[in-house]
Amino acid sequence: MAEKPQPVKVLYCPICSLPAEYCEFGPDFEKCKPWLINNAPDVYPHLLKEADEKEAEKVSEQLQSVGISSAADGAASSAQPGDTSSSSKQEDVKRLPGGKIKKKEKQEVVIEKVVRNRRKCITIVKGLDLFGIKLSDASKKLGKKFATGASVVKGPTEKEQIDVQGDIAYDIVEFITETWPAVPETAIFFIEDGKKVPAA
Repeated sequence: MAEKPQPVKVLYCPICSLPAEYCEFGPDFEKCKPWLINNAPDVYPHLLKEADEKEAEKVSEQLQSVGISSAADGAASSAQPGDTSSSSKQEDVKRLPGGKIKKKEKQEVVIEKVVRNRRKCITIVKGLDLFGIKLSDASKKLGKKFATGASVVKGPTEKEQIDVQGDIAYDIVEFITETWPAVPETAIFFIEDGKKVPAA
């Protein structure tokens, strides 16, 4: 005679009240994860790997932050009072999540002349926004001063710049320094033949 089949014991999640196999389809799987890791690790083995990776990342971040702060303290203590080069380097560098380093942009205005259709020129002005100047106001002033079209556009690097119609590259330097005294002439550069040349 065949054995009598036994009823299957189903493990229900106390958080979403679904069987453990169906927690991922429940209303909030993130809340169920800790319970699943402790009570049903065989159902979702990838959760254990994720938990181990998260713990490893936390430990590495703690070690990295300790290493960074101790290195900064050591650099500050070893620097002499007259030595300002190391402190300026620390100010120029900004740490992003994941350990990436982002350098602060230099405050400079770059003027470039682009020729299109063999005769028409466009003068591109980049970097005025780094001096706290609203680009929309600056484009209006440039358009009025030089009696030409000027507009704010996004450049190839997704940063906003001012495109002015016409070849006004050398006249624009004097206008910028007079209109916005916060922009020194030493911070204005031209791009000629792919090289950055100071305007002063």
